Amino acid sequence: MNKIIERIYKDRDLTLDELKAVFAFSEEEREKLFAKARQVGTENFGKNIYLRGLIEISSFCKNDCFYCGIRKSNSKAERYRLEEDVILECCKTGRKLGFMTFVLQGGEDEYYTDDVIERIIMNIKKECPDCAVTLSLGERSKESYQRLFEAGADRYLLRHETADNNHYRRLHPPFMSLENRKQCLYNLKEIGYQTGCGIMVGSPFQTVECIYEDIKFMKNLQPHMIGIGPFITHKDTPFKDFKSGSVDDTLVLLSVLRLIFPKVLLPATTALGTMDPMGREKGILAGANVLMPNLSPVRVRKKYSLYDNKICMGEEAAECSACLRGRIERIGYKVTDCRGDYGVVYE
Repeated sequence: MNKIIERIYKDRDLTLDELKAVFAFSEEEREKLFAKARQVGTENFGKNIYLRGLIEISSFCKNDCFYCGIRKSNSKAERYRLEEDVILECCKTGRKLGFMTFVLQGGEDEYYTDDVIERIIMNIKKECPDCAVTLSLGERSKESYQRLFEAGADRYLLRHETADNNHYRRLHPPFMSLENRKQCLYNLKEIGYQTGCGIMVGSPFQTVECIYEDIKFMKNLQPHMIGIGPFITHKDTPFKDFKSGSVDDTLVLLSVLRLIFPKVLLPATTALGTMDPMGREKGILAGANVLMPNLSPVRVRKKYSLYDNKICMGEEAAECSACLRGRIERIGYKVTDCRGDYGVVYE
């Protein structure tokens, strides 16, 4: 086996020079890396793939991140908010399809106060008491996170985007801060959430040094989930003329993360599937073990446009679920109808 792969596997660590070498691997070396990541994934999860039903509740956002299609300054963005009863219906539909985790994701929309989100969480838990509720609603105060946790939220996803402060400033407006983003993640872990962070691979101005800082930050945070996908441009953002990220580099980083964090929940993202028709399957074969199909009403999916050409815009939830299950079985894995909690292995 390649010595660098063996070292990452044994020590759950790597140097900056080793990371640079990994990104420069030949196709043959990459296949060895993917095979080792699959081995580690199978040792910890078997051939199980966990589903999270994604419900995109709002395309309003108070932030102005330069890469994002729903940024505040994008006057061409179509804005919507899902009514509380619609969100609940999405969950009930998902539960009938076998989903046991629902991810409420949206821009940082000030309409969704603690009162509103608390009520939504409690209603979901009342209708689907055996299911997990994941929130992905951006930066909030520690008091807010605490209140929503006590209402029944189980998990929180908050991509840090980059752990390098200079890089962060090139991706975000001045009123946003990496320090606050990191503090939010530490607060979430302290409260007791199963916590997820993550980055875009190939985002503008990103270097291998930036990614190395991300890995160091993740090792310190010890998240329960890491969401990475290739950066994809959006035509109505300041980064519209930048090159999108690389599928190959994303797959390499997925495998590296699987070796460093053997038990972490690692999605094969929609962005991977957008960049490559077989992207999600390739992600699983590189060590990923989570998929997040869309349960949002079809009528709003195109309005939640974080990047261009997003897939699965017209598929009903049942159609999307059946399609994914079939595709996963064809590569030798199986969808497991369970909550997929961190640290719990399901037969």
